[in-house]
Amino acid sequence: MKRDRVSDDLPMAAGPRWFWPVGWALLLLIGVVGMPALEPGFRWLEPDARQVIYSRADFVSLLARHVFVVGIAAVVTIAVGVLAGIAVTRQWGRDFLPLAGQLASLGQTFPPVAVLALAVPVLGFGTLPIIVALMLYGLLPIVRNTLAGLQDVDASLKQSALAMGMTSWQVLTRVELPLATPVILAGIRTSVTINIATAALGATVGASNLGDPIIAGIVNGNMAYVLQGALLIGLLALTVDSLFDALQQQLRTRLSAS
Repeated sequence: MKRDRVSDDLPMAAGPRWFWPVGWALLLLIGVVGMPALEPGFRWLEPDARQVIYSRADFVSLLARHVFVVGIAAVVTIAVGVLAGIAVTRQWGRDFLPLAGQLASLGQTFPPVAVLALAVPVLGFGTLPIIVALMLYGLLPIVRNTLAGLQDVDASLKQSALAMGMTSWQVLTRVELPLATPVILAGIRTSVTINIATAALGATVGASNLGDPIIAGIVNGNMAYVLQGALLIGLLALTVDSLFDALQQQLRTRLSAS
C-alpha cells in the first residue's frame, strides 16, 4: 500500500516541478514574438525617441544566436570541467588536483571584457572570442562541483563495489558519478546561468545576440532598447535556471527512492 501511495503521488509532484520552466519559457516566447505590441509602453519610457522597438535584427534570430553561443560554450566547458575533475580524483592524477583548481580559478580572475580584448586580436571579431570568454568564465563552478561531488562519495561504498568485483571504471560510472551528479549539475547550473548574462558582451565584438539592443541603447541613449535586451536575457536566464532546478529535484527524488 505504501509503495502504491508513493507511486500515485509522483505524477502530482511532477506537475509543479515543471510549472516554472514552462511558464518562464512561455513568457520568453511571448516577449520575443510580441515585442512590437509593447511599443506604447516603451514609447512612454522614451517619448522623444524616433524609434523605440529595436529593429536592426528580429528578436527570434537574436535569441537563437544567444542560445547557440551559450550552448556551445556550455558543452565544451562541461566536457572539459567534468573530465578534469574525474582525472584529478583518480589515483594517477591526484598530484594535479591543486593545479586543476588553480587553473579553473584563473579563468574567473580575468573579467570577460579583458578576455575579449585579448582574444579579438588573435581570433578576430565575431562569435569565437565570446565563446572563449564564456568557456574560461564558466569553468570554475563546474570543476569545483565535480571535485566536491566525487570527493564526497563515501569511501566505504567504493570499497564495497570493488569487493563485489567491479572494475575501477564500473565504480566510477555506476557508483561515483550517479551519486555526484546532483552536485555536478548544481555547478553546471551556476555556470550556464551566469554565462547567459555574460554572453551579452559578445555584441561589443560583433557577435550578434540579445546584447545587441543593450549596446545599441547605451550608444544611442535609448533606454527602451536596453530594457528590451535586458528583459529577454532575464527571461532566458530564469527559464534555464528553473529547468535545472526541476532536473535537480527529479534527481533527488530518484536518489531518495533508490
